[in-house]
Amino acid sequence: MHDSDRSLAGVRVGAVAFGCWRMTGGDAPALLGAALDHGMNLVDVADVYGSDEHGRGFGSVEEGLGMAFAAEPGLRDRCVLVTKGGVVPGTPYNSQAAYLRGACEASLRRLGTDRVDLYLVHRPDLFAHPDEVAGALVDLVRSGKARAVGVSNHTASQAAVLAARLPAEVPLAADQFELSPVRVDPLFDGTLDGCLLRGALPMAWSPLAGGRLVGGKGDATVHHELLAALDAIAEARGVSRAAVAIAFVLSHPSRPVAIVGTQQPARFAELVAARELSLDRTELYRIVEASIGERLP
Repeated sequence: MHDSDRSLAGVRVGAVAFGCWRMTGGDAPALLGAALDHGMNLVDVADVYGSDEHGRGFGSVEEGLGMAFAAEPGLRDRCVLVTKGGVVPGTPYNSQAAYLRGACEASLRRLGTDRVDLYLVHRPDLFAHPDEVAGALVDLVRSGKARAVGVSNHTASQAAVLAARLPAEVPLAADQFELSPVRVDPLFDGTLDGCLLRGALPMAWSPLAGGRLVGGKGDATVHHELLAALDAIAEARGVSRAAVAIAFVLSHPSRPVAIVGTQQPARFAELVAARELSLDRTELYRIVEASIGERLP
């Protein structure tokens, strides 16, 4: 069984987190309240969420969360609030110190809070020196704007270089990346190893492969062999395919958090139930081999 508790800078977080990327409607208070009621207390957002064709523009999802916090003030105190900055539509990335500081301050205004629990560099700016990025992150923590800092969508080496530039009192507390039965690269490329090495909280986005794993027959882009493996395990265990996928993500010894983005509160119970499902070695490696399409030596 997966222990449901994880830790971020000394604060307990649930093993399944609530991702706000798709939260572009007006029902934020109800959605957030339902997620929190199911133990999904880590709430993940970014300033760029809402910029796609389904949203109302840059910052709009943060604004929606801010309105939810204002409407029901107790919600903010129940959240471990995470936001991200550094993605600039049209640029596309900027991690210069002045930009990151300004982006964080703008996020705080939209969210209606004076501090986030975790601030992440959303994607690596290939032309920003890690010393400059580190300096900005240290400033955010020391000024009280962020309780902790981390990275998102960085390679293992990019995260390691930045971590080496930070002082001991301001470590990279979290690393967010894509991980699912469809995308198993972090198991092999050093990303999860780096989390273990630094004691960082791994945050797995898209653990259901952006919804491609949850349809009846699955998405046509997912290998049939992988769907068959997930379904065989699900049938044997008496659970859903989605629960098996979440349990797979939670099984790594670095103890990742799985960030789910469903906007259907009725599905929360099914997804958090994966915390109680412990896959054995045969099941885990069956999923890995089906994902990569070959037998491990």
